[in-house]
Amino acid sequence: MTSERPRQIVIRPARGWSSVSLVDIWDYRYLILYFINRDIFAIYRQTVLGVGWALIGPIMTMIVFTFIFGHIARIPSDNLPYPIFAFAALTAWTYFSTAMGRCTNSLLENSAIITKVYFPRLALLLVPICSAMVNFVIAFAVLLCLMAYFGITPRMEALFAVPLLLLMAAIAAITLGLWLAPLNVQFRDVSQGMPFLIQFLMYATPIAYPLSAVPEPFHTILQWNPMTHVVNGFRWSLLGADSAPDLHYAILSMLSVTVLFIGGLFWFRYMEKTFADVV
Repeated sequence: MTSERPRQIVIRPARGWSSVSLVDIWDYRYLILYFINRDIFAIYRQTVLGVGWALIGPIMTMIVFTFIFGHIARIPSDNLPYPIFAFAALTAWTYFSTAMGRCTNSLLENSAIITKVYFPRLALLLVPICSAMVNFVIAFAVLLCLMAYFGITPRMEALFAVPLLLLMAAIAAITLGLWLAPLNVQFRDVSQGMPFLIQFLMYATPIAYPLSAVPEPFHTILQWNPMTHVVNGFRWSLLGADSAPDLHYAILSMLSVTVLFIGGLFWFRYMEKTFADVV
């Protein structure tokens, strides 16, 4: 009898600018679900307030913005009470900024796993996009309570707009993560600069002010920011704000993000073979 040799799987690094295999992502879906579970529990483990931390940031920021921009600076708020005007924007923004920040740091935070086990490294960027949804759902529930308090009824378009707007925010977050996460492995300066980048993007997004208050040419420049349309979309569909998203610029903005997303996939795949050596 001839004994069969055990099956061997040889894993070799990708050569050149190879594309991402979606089949690999699907094959490792259970590992991704495990990472998401671990990520959610790790954030709130041994905390007194638990999921309450998902609300402290947006609520405290809303209070500061209401006092400074609403009462002192008298910034217009599209005929809406300023607290809910700010909180609706912060609900969407906090999801984006949280997901983007965690995506950028995901490779470094999982360096012990990367150096020992093979799996598609892109899975680590998908985890924050999904786990940050927990914070969004909690903040969104508070937003609905605030809407009821102020007597605001959402438009019917909100049933379709909110999921699409959330998808736009998720794509924008993972697109930046695809470019920044590999750079963060090579240059730890990226981690140090992330708070400044997030702060800059926050003020480049009409959160504390309406887009209608921005003069040209900055008005047109801000229209290329995808989060501008996400924030405006939340206010328009949920709160009935006067400023509706500009569909023309929204499409152009998302086309630009799509191109950057595809380029980011190839960039991430190109750099992936060096992660285990450098991280």
